[in-house]
Amino acid sequence: MKQKKKTRDSVMRGSRCCLLLLALYSAGACALESDSDQPIIIDSDTATYDDVKAISTYTGNVISIQGSIRVNSDKLVVYFVDGEADKLVFTGNLAKFKQTPHEGAKDIVGEALTGEHYPKKNLLILIDKATVWRENGVYSSDFIEYDLKTSLVKAGEKESTNKRVHVILQPKEKEQPPVAEQPAKGSK
Repeated sequence: MKQKKKTRDSVMRGSRCCLLLLALYSAGACALESDSDQPIIIDSDTATYDDVKAISTYTGNVISIQGSIRVNSDKLVVYFVDGEADKLVFTGNLAKFKQTPHEGAKDIVGEALTGEHYPKKNLLILIDKATVWRENGVYSSDFIEYDLKTSLVKAGEKESTNKRVHVILQPKEKEQPPVAEQPAKGSK
């Protein structure tokens, strides 16, 4: 009996390792504009699937990758509609995401206590202690919508005046003028 358990555990660890390697390879290999067309690959310590409710739950150091989008969280719940992932809810002690918006661009990163990813809508919603960093700006609020396709950040809620948005815009780095060449000693 113990031998079967050891074999099953070894197979599960090997499967997780293979999935992670496949995820890392596919994340770098796909076109960034087609993130939503890529499969969602999930790696975690535990996984359960409820066929009746069409929900799968992943816990323990959860990593989910879809194209250039990567989310690290403590827990992930995936809701299915007609057999397709419709909504992913990730939670944790500041769950984190990153995305490369287009080739050669700096990654956009963010964090929140709760996040909702809608793959078909290319939408990521960050809720509660949410922050997004993009190039020269930091956006913080209890509610941030991030359009994964256009990299548009919307912070705050129109219905609430007591939830403030905090933004820091850094000045663009100034280019240094080239140092003038000095004439060599002994030349005129």
